[in-house]
Amino acid sequence: MLQRAKAENVFVTRIKDNTVYESVTEKELPDNDDQDILRDEIIVLTGVKAIETGINEILLRRVAVYKEDENKVIEIITNQLDWKARTIADLYKKRWDIELFFKAMKQNLQIKTFVGTSENAVKSQIYVALITYPLIELIRRVYCKIPTAFSNFCEKIRICLLHYLTLDYLCNTIKPQVNKVKRKIQLGLFDEDNSQLKLRLST
Repeated sequence: MLQRAKAENVFVTRIKDNTVYESVTEKELPDNDDQDILRDEIIVLTGVKAIETGINEILLRRVAVYKEDENKVIEIITNQLDWKARTIADLYKKRWDIELFFKAMKQNLQIKTFVGTSENAVKSQIYVALITYPLIELIRRVYCKIPTAFSNFCEKIRICLLHYLTLDYLCNTIKPQVNKVKRKIQLGLFDEDNSQLKLRLST
C-alpha cells in the first residue's frame, strides 16, 4: 500500500540517471507562470534496491526543470508532496548557498566537536552556532567600513574577546598583518661566510 513519507526531514536532490521509477499521478502546471517547470508528478521507485528496502511503497515527487543558462533539463526528486514546484526548484537552486553556509559555520564557529554527546547537548550547540552566525554577519556588514572576510572577522573576535574594545575599533582599526619571514641562508660545507669577508674588507 502506497503511503507518504513519515520522516520529518525533507530532502530535495537531483535524481540519478539510472533511477527506475513509475509515475503514479501528474500534477497540473500553471498556465502562465513558471514556464521552466516542465513536469511535476508523483512517483514510486521500482528498482530492485527500492523493493528490498521497502522504499517502493513511499510516494515521492519528481520535478523536471529546464535550466536555460546550460540548455538542459534537471530532474529533482523530493519527499515533499505539498509544496509548489517553484519552491522545490528554487530550493535546489540555492543548494550551493546552503552548503557554503554550513561550511562557514563548521570552520569558524567550532562545531566540529561537541562538548556533550547527548541529543540535547548536540542540539544546543548547533542552535547556539545558528544564532551566533547571523549576529556576527550582521555586525560585519553594519560596522565594517572596509571589506572583511567572514573567517578573518571571526578570528579577530576570537583573539579580542577578552579585551574591552568597541565594535568600531574592532572592525575598522585592528587590521590583520602578516610579517614576512626572513629566510636564513644555510651555508654548505665548502661555502665561505660572506659576512666575515665583508668585515675584513671594511677594516
